[in-house]
Amino acid sequence: MGEQTFCSPISFYGIPMSYKAIDAVLLPDERMTDFTIAANSELVQKSGSEIVFNKKDCLPHISLAMGCIKEEDISEIGKMLRQLVAITPKSVKPVSIQKTRNSSGKIVSVIQIERTNELQKFHENISEVIRKYLTFDISEDMVAGKHASETTLEWIRNYPVKSGYANYSPHITIGYGDLADRPLPKEFRISKLAICHLGNHCTCRENLWSAEI
Repeated sequence: MGEQTFCSPISFYGIPMSYKAIDAVLLPDERMTDFTIAANSELVQKSGSEIVFNKKDCLPHISLAMGCIKEEDISEIGKMLRQLVAITPKSVKPVSIQKTRNSSGKIVSVIQIERTNELQKFHENISEVIRKYLTFDISEDMVAGKHASETTLEWIRNYPVKSGYANYSPHITIGYGDLADRPLPKEFRISKLAICHLGNHCTCRENLWSAEI
């Protein structure tokens, strides 16, 4: 992995630059989106998960690269990502429902995705394309909504080191709590490559740019 740039938001002629915490993501097709929302709803009813998915402003997704970008760079980044649409994986394979713990000790249920050579290479391509635009000096105001937990800020801040490149582990988060294993689709299609504004718990709250796959 190349050297990461950690820089603070700066001002231009005294005018503060506006930064957003973002995630470059793959959005699943409608069938897999519905599957994830239903599984998430089960967790919400069972465990009161703070993550509540829907199709408008809390989207199930597969993360590719996280960080913070200047709002004015979104259009330029979108132009660069559009050039990668042709090599975006058209479909992926879910492997199993896994349980992990975040840094505060909470159980998180996720749908683990097969890390194929194609998907790994695409993650690395996306990471390299947007790396020069990213800062990891994140503050709460860069996250969508009124509050961002420290675990959220920590995840975004450390994403390249802990979750990128050799440590990349593609998945769709379902929510907080222990979800029982269940049959998964053999595969599902990818509907969009997108840049989303991140909310608390690294949820995709707003689609800032997207391209159909």
